[in-house]
Amino acid sequence: MNPISPRVLLVRGMLAGLLAGVAAFLVAYLLGESKVDAAIAIEEAGAAVGHDHGDEPPVSRALQATAGLGTGVLLFAVALGGIAALVFCYALGRIGRFGTRATAALVTGALFVVVTLVPFFKYPANPPAVGDPDTAARRTALYLLMIALSALLAAGALILGRRLAPGLGNWNASVVAGLAFIAAVGLSYALLPGINEVPEGFPAALIWDFRLASLAIQTTLWATFGLAFAFLAERAIAPTAAPKEAVQPTS
Repeated sequence: MNPISPRVLLVRGMLAGLLAGVAAFLVAYLLGESKVDAAIAIEEAGAAVGHDHGDEPPVSRALQATAGLGTGVLLFAVALGGIAALVFCYALGRIGRFGTRATAALVTGALFVVVTLVPFFKYPANPPAVGDPDTAARRTALYLLMIALSALLAAGALILGRRLAPGLGNWNASVVAGLAFIAAVGLSYALLPGINEVPEGFPAALIWDFRLASLAIQTTLWATFGLAFAFLAERAIAPTAAPKEAVQPTS
C-alpha cells in the first residue's frame, strides 16, 4: 500500500461523515419528527404531570425540525467521521491481515457498538415530555460517562486480546476478549444508577417507537459512514498503476 498521511484519511473521514449525516437527517426527519410532534402534543395537553414547560421556545418548531435538526446532525456526523478516521489510521495493519475495506468495516462496527449500542441499552433515548428538566444535567453526565466507560472497556479488551493471542491464537483470544468486554459492560450496567422518569399515563408505544427511530437514525449514520469511508479510504490507499510508456517501434 502507498504511504499516506493521516490528514488525507481525516479529510476523507469527515467527508464520509458528511454523507452519513445527510442520510441520518433524512431518516430522522421521516421517522423521528412525527414521534417528537406526538410527544409535544401530549406535553402541551398536560399529560406530562409535574413538568413545567410553559416558556415559549426561542426557535419555532418548524425551524427546529428542519434547519436545526439538519445542522446538529451534520456537525455531529462530521466530527464523528473525523474521529473514526483517526481510529482507522491506528487500526490499519494492527488488527490482523485485513485490507482497507475490511478494516474500515471492523472499525465502523466496533465504534457503532461502543459509542451507540452500549450506552443506548443503559440509557435509551426518550421523547420530549419524558424526563425531569431538573435532572437533565445528571442524565447527560451519566450518558457521557457510559460512553467513556464503554470506550475504556473496549480499549482494555483490545489490549487483552493482543496479549492473549500468542498463547491462545487470534480466534480464541478474540473470543475471550469479547466475553470480558461483555462482562465488564454488564457490571457497569449494574453499578451505574438507572433512570426512570416516564410520567404516569405516558403512552408506552410512543416511547418504544421513538427509541426505535433513534436507533434507526444511528444505524443509518454508521452504515452510511462505513460504506462511504471504506470506498474513499481504499481509493486513497490502494496503489495506483504506473502509467505505461508508449513503446516506439524499432526498425
